[in-house]
Amino acid sequence: MIRQRILGLIVVASLCGGCALDSLPFVYKPDIHQGTIITQEMVDQLRPGMSRRQVQFLLGSPPLVDPFTRDRWDYIEAVKPGGGELNSKRVTVFFENDRLVAVEGDLQPRTWRSLDEK
Repeated sequence: MIRQRILGLIVVASLCGGCALDSLPFVYKPDIHQGTIITQEMVDQLRPGMSRRQVQFLLGSPPLVDPFTRDRWDYIEAVKPGGGELNSKRVTVFFENDRLVAVEGDLQPRTWRSLDEK
């Protein structure tokens, strides 16, 4: 009877200890994506003067809209590759009179020409 209890405790302790190890090389860790997927190609298609609807078609619905500043949309993407570091990107678009006037953040349009240059 005592031998069975000791054997049972050893088995339970081994299972609990094995579950605590997360750095084993053969354990699969999926990539974790959060937020809106933002690519450079999407941002490159933005042009000054685009309507809100056109921007929404390119980038998707804005997940963050500041209730105090309706003319600002924030897009945030966070990706954590399995076992890797968290990578995040942020793109903020600004509107005046419902027309796109500026883009800020980690990704910038390569062909962007601000309204001031015209």
